[in-house]
Amino acid sequence: MARLLDELAVPVIAAPMAGGASTPELVAAVNRAGGLGFLAAGYRTAAGTAEQIAAVRKSTDRAFGVNLFVPAAPGDPAAVAAYRERLRPEAERWDVRLPEETGPDRDDWEAKLDVLLADPVDVVSYTFGLPTAAEAAAVRAAGSFQVGTVTTPEEARAAEAVGMDALCVQGPEAGGHRGTHRVADEPGEVPLLELLGTVRTVTDLPLIAAGGLGDGPSIAAALRAGAVAVQLGTALLRADESGASRAHRAALTGLPETVVTRAFTGRPARGLRNAFIDRYGPYAPPAYPEVHHLTSPLRAAAILRADTRSMHLWAGTAHRLARPGPAEQLVANLWQAARG
Repeated sequence: MARLLDELAVPVIAAPMAGGASTPELVAAVNRAGGLGFLAAGYRTAAGTAEQIAAVRKSTDRAFGVNLFVPAAPGDPAAVAAYRERLRPEAERWDVRLPEETGPDRDDWEAKLDVLLADPVDVVSYTFGLPTAAEAAAVRAAGSFQVGTVTTPEEARAAEAVGMDALCVQGPEAGGHRGTHRVADEPGEVPLLELLGTVRTVTDLPLIAAGGLGDGPSIAAALRAGAVAVQLGTALLRADESGASRAHRAALTGLPETVVTRAFTGRPARGLRNAFIDRYGPYAPPAYPEVHHLTSPLRAAAILRADTRSMHLWAGTAHRLARPGPAEQLVANLWQAARG
């Protein structure tokens, strides 16, 4: 298990994309290409996570991973209430009711850990923080390789101290949420390749590079910079096996710019710039998952209308390089291009 990353035929990992983009079919397709597929347990119940694990096992006998969101400390209720009032006209416009109570939740954390201890998977990764030392020890004893998502050298030190086997170093170019360990932290802007170097100065753990990797040259550069593997998310959003909506897929080539915003969830996340971000981003408080729950009805209504002006359209800086087609072939093509 300790050599799992070194033994990948293709050093490409499918980023766990919560909210539906990551599917069991995508996991299996990346595995067939020789990479490492990943399920996203974020926002799913423990039972739903177990069902997806079972689905993956029916379609691949190769190693795969499951990603967990680490629970966050509660946000400021007054700030969330103020944001709710700002969003009310938007809700009324689309006949949507905003939840009055959006207290923090633990994303079924304990129950998901129980699932992974009772029925271990090859790899467990963590985003938004780290497990306790006792939790990490239990997952290790169950036989799972563990990966901590980090955005700074300080987070890397903490991940090594708690017992992670490898680190996913997420640069600012990454689409979706930045994996900062505290909600209120403003994500750094050190480019991925430079960040890999600074993290390497504080740890000898294997590093996985994530963020803005959409073509062969960028993948090759990340591996030269010290990563043992790369993690691709946006590059797979248009894949046949992706769960991304048709509108999201189209927006990847139709909208020109990405920005980092708290507008949709209260956590910094990179997405395609649209009217909702421009209108509400400056006012969104650092409160997660409270803001996520607050805007959920608005986002669901936007998805139903395929309204890209109001949808959350997570995407990295290399979004225009995303291509359609079978994920197995997309990964193979990218790896061939990386090898020159």
